[in-house]
Amino acid sequence: MTSEKSLQQFGKMITLLQQRQHLTRAQSAACWKQVIENTQPALQQGAFLAALNMKGETEDEIAGSYDAIFHSDTNKVDLSHLPVVENCGTGMDTLKTFNISTAASIVAAAGGVFMAKHGARAITSRCGTVDVLEALGVDVACDVEAVKRSIENVGIGIFNGMSPLVHPEALFRILSQIRFGSTLNIAGSLANPASPRLAVRGVWAPEMVRKTAATMATIGYKRAIVVFGWNKAETAGIDEFSTMGVSQVAQLHEDGSIETYDVKPEDLGIRRVEHSDLMPKENVMDAARLVRDALEGAGTSAQQDIVCLNAAPIFVIAQKAATLSEGVEMARAIIKKGWAAQKLDDWVAHQQSACKTA
Repeated sequence: MTSEKSLQQFGKMITLLQQRQHLTRAQSAACWKQVIENTQPALQQGAFLAALNMKGETEDEIAGSYDAIFHSDTNKVDLSHLPVVENCGTGMDTLKTFNISTAASIVAAAGGVFMAKHGARAITSRCGTVDVLEALGVDVACDVEAVKRSIENVGIGIFNGMSPLVHPEALFRILSQIRFGSTLNIAGSLANPASPRLAVRGVWAPEMVRKTAATMATIGYKRAIVVFGWNKAETAGIDEFSTMGVSQVAQLHEDGSIETYDVKPEDLGIRRVEHSDLMPKENVMDAARLVRDALEGAGTSAQQDIVCLNAAPIFVIAQKAATLSEGVEMARAIIKKGWAAQKLDDWVAHQQSACKTA
């Protein structure tokens, strides 16, 4: 049973957040540790998540959340011998699209990048990374060692963020019980069992771009690109590079500096499209078919363009392309040669095998 003192101390942190005061990294970590260990009542836990989200998280608060999740609730693997890269969106964006980052990661893997994906089932979207990969045939019920072998042997693997085999204490419990965005959209996704130090991450709002890049620098990332993409009217956006409008970018360099810039699709030879060209499918099997079509070069030009655009920063971060423009052309060539579709088939075969032998 939680003591009265513990209830009051945790409640005091909630009150500070409600008053729009910021927590230190240590305070945030201490609160999140209690959420992870489930030592506070559900009402207090929910109030904490909501208050933090409504105030708007600081870099220290996000880092504190990451500290608690990664150190107390993540089964880790050692992939330090490989230059692994992760890419994902945080969700919570106002415009929903098909599974762009999923397709882009497979294209990148086909181009020789070691991809250590860390995703979840749908919470604020129709079909999450785990949902669509499962429909494509990837075994998403693997333990972390099986995923590690998939990354080593095929160049790509998925750590299921909602599995107790990956996050045994709490993350799967919390994510399975909520249907709203929270600090976990950032901190949870950062708690990748492979500890990648190279990443591309999409966020849900322009004010989160530089803040997330700074947080990633704080917790040890070496190179990263964080992006928010606008629609044509700049009234709403996506947690991806956008072919509808301008994308706002923060790039973390190895010296710790953060460079901010905008990317226009036409600067990369890509025509602007409407949100309707990028809409998600209503059911998971149709969503999976769309991803496979994109990898086979059978999707629409709008779908192909945005997949290639979002594979490009992965190639840049992995230092396989010098510029986004070069990365886009690499992605187009990989799809045209059939390498992306083949990479998916190889992944499906190996991660299924790896799970069965784990």
